[in-house]
Amino acid sequence: MDHRTDVFVGIDVAKARNAIAVADGERGGEMRFVGKVDAATESMRRVVQRIAAKHEHAHFCYEAGPTGYGLYRLITSLGHSCTVVAPSLIPRRAGDRVKTNRRDAVGLAKLLRAGELTPVWVPDESHEAMRDLVRARAAAVETQRVHRQQVSAFMLKHGRIYPRKKSWSMRYLRWLQEQHFDHPAQQIALQELVEAVRIAKERISRIEAAIEEFVPSWSLGPVVRALQALRGVDLIVVVTFVSEIGDMRRFDSPRQLMAYLGLVPSERSTGNTVRHGGITKARNGRVRHMLIESAWTYRHPPRVGKAKLYLVEQAPPAVREIAWKAQSRLSARYRALSTRGKKTTVVCAAVARELVGFMWCIARQAQPG
Repeated sequence: MDHRTDVFVGIDVAKARNAIAVADGERGGEMRFVGKVDAATESMRRVVQRIAAKHEHAHFCYEAGPTGYGLYRLITSLGHSCTVVAPSLIPRRAGDRVKTNRRDAVGLAKLLRAGELTPVWVPDESHEAMRDLVRARAAAVETQRVHRQQVSAFMLKHGRIYPRKKSWSMRYLRWLQEQHFDHPAQQIALQELVEAVRIAKERISRIEAAIEEFVPSWSLGPVVRALQALRGVDLIVVVTFVSEIGDMRRFDSPRQLMAYLGLVPSERSTGNTVRHGGITKARNGRVRHMLIESAWTYRHPPRVGKAKLYLVEQAPPAVREIAWKAQSRLSARYRALSTRGKKTTVVCAAVARELVGFMWCIARQAQPG
């Protein structure tokens, strides 16, 4: 048995081969580059066990990325600690433009030993599955947007302007079918573009039906149901929010969650001068965009619509109270900021920031911990 009690292991993960470096426990201790190892599960299992067998405690880390969390689950199942690191928050030297797998692995091992790495929250397998489904819907929505844009560009190129404002309604689709071109090739091109939009729309509907089917059996299903009591927060917004944020109990205060979502104002201060700018836009842009869209609904006076009434009635009394308080507060906030002449984008960002605080409170009620 090696007399060194702790070892810190940095892994630069890749599709085929992982680079591994080891740092001894004491600061300034020996650094060793183990080498590149096949990324297959059994190969990594043997390497982890071989390194851990020589030390009392082994700590592993690697960057979050497209390879997912399989390696994390493998290492933790063997009884060792593993940190999945946020790549954007890794300290880097200014002017360091040399990047190799070996240097990355060694750097991770050193920073892990120094305690300078920021971990990301790792979801369990069922949560990751729901996140994959939600992201598949987001990809389908983006595909639909691109296809719609192609149809609009095609019609504009040929001088066909829709006479009404609202597009992609049934009236607009009938208008598209009524369009005729002299050359049959152009007629076929239009029909293929419209068909691509239809297929994308059906794909979105199938995925949304699957999301609705799996929510009741999800561990965070009670949180999803409770959050829908809020105005402007439907199933898709909630599932996207919960799947991307995960366990809300990891945030000690709503302000931490606001900062995590990039909804807090940026600041540049020096001496006695304090300057606040726009929101930081840190972290998850998909969730932030949806929350700002939800904030737009608070331009109306507080009321519970018929579509929301059933969800509100099914919520616990404490959740209903928070939801109504949110309506009253955020509607007044929207009116006050608009009266002061603030831009709509600024108003919606401010309301979305406070909406996150109410969502944090409701999630804590639905998932006490």
